[in-house]
Amino acid sequence: VLGAARRTPEKTALSVVSEHGHADWSYGALEAAVLGVATGLLARGLAPGDRVLMRVGNTVEFPITYLACIAVGLVPVPTSPMLTAPEVARMVDQLSPRAIVHAPEVPVPDFDGTLVTVAELERFHDLPPAPYQMGNPDRLAYIIYTSGTSGTPRAVMHAHRAIWARRMMHRGWYDLVPDDRVLHAGAFNWTFTLGTGLMDPWSVGATSLIPVPGTPPELLPEILRAHDATLFAAAPGVYRKMLKRPGAFALPALRHGLAAGEKLPEALRADWAERTGTQIHEAFGMSECSTFISGAPNAPALPDTLGRPQAGRHIAILDGAAPVARGAEGVIAVHRTDPGLMLGYFGAEEDTAARFRGDWFVTGDRGVMSEDDSITYMGRDDDMMNAGGFRVSPVEVEKVLITHPDIQQIGVTDVEIKRDTRVIAAFYTSDHPLDAAQLADFAKERLARYKQPRMYRHLETLPTNPNGKLSRRALRAFIEAPNDD
Repeated sequence: VLGAARRTPEKTALSVVSEHGHADWSYGALEAAVLGVATGLLARGLAPGDRVLMRVGNTVEFPITYLACIAVGLVPVPTSPMLTAPEVARMVDQLSPRAIVHAPEVPVPDFDGTLVTVAELERFHDLPPAPYQMGNPDRLAYIIYTSGTSGTPRAVMHAHRAIWARRMMHRGWYDLVPDDRVLHAGAFNWTFTLGTGLMDPWSVGATSLIPVPGTPPELLPEILRAHDATLFAAAPGVYRKMLKRPGAFALPALRHGLAAGEKLPEALRADWAERTGTQIHEAFGMSECSTFISGAPNAPALPDTLGRPQAGRHIAILDGAAPVARGAEGVIAVHRTDPGLMLGYFGAEEDTAARFRGDWFVTGDRGVMSEDDSITYMGRDDDMMNAGGFRVSPVEVEKVLITHPDIQQIGVTDVEIKRDTRVIAAFYTSDHPLDAAQLADFAKERLARYKQPRMYRHLETLPTNPNGKLSRRALRAFIEAPNDD
């Protein structure tokens, strides 16, 4: 990732940009800070294999700490600063990290291990560089969290080789070259940003542009133009907010846009093309394997599809454990030999095994593969929600809300409140309708913002299927149903 520090040490690796200016990091300065922080972490008593939970805000210390850990064999665990202390406490109980790196504004639970502050990290920048710890590319490199259908967030273990697997995206999605200036609109802690916005551009010696925290999407066109961004990456929701501005966008340096995190509506893609004169290329993936199906600027456009498997990927549509014929619907699956596929779920061997059917890892998403290899998305194979690009388990939210003293039963799903806009809604039974603001406050104290319901609806009974299990899909009909509560 930092090889350009030896080839082009003075070149700008990272520019944190705003409408007023930018703060730059050269490749040489970035590698020096990474290896200095690595030295500091080892001096604090950490050793290769130790897990380091990252509770750092959207600052440059996030990627520096992440790479510093990986460089010397520590195992970073990036987490969203939006998580509450109780949510992080459950991660601590599961992972038993040796250390937590934290910023003062980010919630941290009580912890008996080593605490390293962001102020300490900044002082580590100037320490002598630690040597890279080389080793087996199949060994554990980092852990990221995702939510599963069980309602318990899963800790996904990835190997060092995962960075090599990402090279299939350079040609198969981005058309990424060293001269590119890649602006990603997401926060540092999001794996989409860490990969597409930072690690991949740095791997080829390009320049990463990251907007300062809190930059409104409405300002991004000016920032893209002012900083000569050639590639732009964001979740579809960001594009949607940008397009609320009237008129065309003059972005002469922009080659194309990249989208992932949720399905890109065709109307939004067409609107962007009309307003900017550039295309958006969509990718499909997941935390367990990053992105592996995508459109690309060097391939024919495939409207209404996810794109094609990237060159080097081994993808199938399954019925059970067997691939189906072209044109038949099934579950999208990735072969277990894919170098970007996870090592497994931490401490959950049975859950890991359950995701495989023979030699295939099943994604839980359904699709149809055409004769031209394009894949059409057909929806989730389970009840996972997608709220603003974040995948959220309804069971996880339900487990929290059912602890409210007045709620008897709870069901959560995502609902479409207007075209291409989905939010999380909670349906509950109780002796009487409850105050929605009070329920929102209850959730706010216990759930990250992106997991909090935006709507609450009191029902006499919750819908069930013939087996007596909650039917979350049936809940959506109640949003349009008359209700005086």
